Amino acid sequence: MNINKQIKDELGIGLEQVEAAVKLIDEGNTIPFIARYRKEVTGSLDDEQLRTLHERLQYLRNLEEKKTQVINSIEEQGKLTEELKAQILSAETMVLV
Repeated sequence: MNINKQIKDELGIGLEQVEAAVKLIDEGNTIPFIARYRKEVTGSLDDEQLRTLHERLQYLRNLEEKKTQVINSIEEQGKLTEELKAQILSAETMVLV
């Protein structure tokens, strides 16, 4: 799953905006700082959009990590089938994993 593309689709903003915001967040910048002083970089995303983006980014990253953990655990037990792996990878929420 391409997390940046999914966030772009969910929030209805440009991929470049998502990538720029993710980069700034990953560099340790706070949402208020980005909203006030990095508007030119993010294409003028406001603090509400940035908070939503940050929340979705964290959720989707955690989801990907959880999928990997579940797949590895089932694989270690020798019970992983291709069908099961595909179902896990296609899960869009933590509940489904």
